[in-house]
Amino acid sequence: MKIYTKTGDQGTTALFGGKRVSKAHDRINAYGTVDELNSYIGLLRDQKVNENKMSILVEIQDRLFTLGSILATEQGNTKVKIPNLEESDVIFLEAEIDEMNELLPEMRSFVLPGGHQSISFCHIARCVCRRAERLTIALHEHEEVPEIVVKYLNRLSDYLFVLSRMMTKELDANEISWKPRM
Repeated sequence: MKIYTKTGDQGTTALFGGKRVSKAHDRINAYGTVDELNSYIGLLRDQKVNENKMSILVEIQDRLFTLGSILATEQGNTKVKIPNLEESDVIFLEAEIDEMNELLPEMRSFVLPGGHQSISFCHIARCVCRRAERLTIALHEHEEVPEIVVKYLNRLSDYLFVLSRMMTKELDANEISWKPRM
């Protein structure tokens, strides 16, 4: 497989289905950010503290490839076969969130990101996930995007927040509450 094709040298790229669009197109920004998020999930997977979450994080990465495929497919194209993102994928994240939340102290305020490098990586992934969600919503304002895509990204950012708190507990790091200056 040849890595370079030179077809993008003029600033365009092909969506699944062949339609060429600018590399600055909203659709490209959305799925490019999902790709960035997937890389950060890989970084989280590589953290020693997450060894017992390996299969969950791999599952999330797989779903992000599915989500990226959905976003990379031109609107209305039914000829391209892509995998499905399903409600059960959202329910999976919710179950993982609930399981971790049972082990965590109740939140009474916002927490400041940080406490350990691994936790900071998780907060960065959460922020990239929120950006992917915003870009996907912006795309949806002028092109159809399946509702499940936004829903999954929204729930994934919740998962990443709770994961950061779980990592804080497992690493015995200090969770610093935000105390607004009034």
